[in-house]
Amino acid sequence: MGTMISNGSDVIAFLKEQHQEIKALFSSVAGATGEDKEALFAQLRRLLAVHETAEEEIVHPAAKKALVDGEEVIAARLREEHEAKEVLRELEGLNVDSTEFGAKFQSLATAVVAHAEAEEAEEFERLPGHIDPDRLERMRSAAEFAESVAPTHPHPGVESRAANLLAGPFAAMVDRTRDVFSGRS
Repeated sequence: MGTMISNGSDVIAFLKEQHQEIKALFSSVAGATGEDKEALFAQLRRLLAVHETAEEEIVHPAAKKALVDGEEVIAARLREEHEAKEVLRELEGLNVDSTEFGAKFQSLATAVVAHAEAEEAEEFERLPGHIDPDRLERMRSAAEFAESVAPTHPHPGVESRAANLLAGPFAAMVDRTRDVFSGRS
C-alpha cells in the first residue's frame, strides 16, 4: 500500500505514503498478540517518531508561513500530535495483551487516522500552490535523510548509533530524531 503514490517525488507524497504505512501498522498491531504484538508496536512507535518529527521540523513551519490560516491549522495539528504522544507514553507502560492497552490503543488509532486525514486535507493538499516544487522535493530529501539515520525497523546485531537511535521510550526517540535534523541543518 505504501507505493500507492509513486508519481510524487516531493515531501507530500512521502508523508502520505508514511500515513498509509502507519494505518497498516495500526491494523497489524491490533490483530497480533504477545511478542509479535510487542515487536509491531515498537515498529509503529519508531515510524510515528520519525514521521511526526519530520512534520514538526520540516513541513509544519513551512505551512505556517505559506498558508493564510497557517497559524491555526498548525496549532490544531500540534495539539493532536501532543495528545497522541501522551497516549503513547501511557501505552508504553502497559502489557500489550491487556484490556486497558487494547482500549487505549484503539482510541489512539482513531485519533491518529483522523489527524492524518486533517493534515492531508488542510495542510498537504494546499502546499503545492504556495511552495515551489523544487523546495517540496528538497523537503522530501530532508525527511528521507532523517528516516535513514533513524531507522524505523530494528536491525539486530548492528550495534551502531543509527541502530540504537530509536530504542526506548517514544519521547526519547523523538528527541533523538530531532537531534538528527538539527545536526543536518
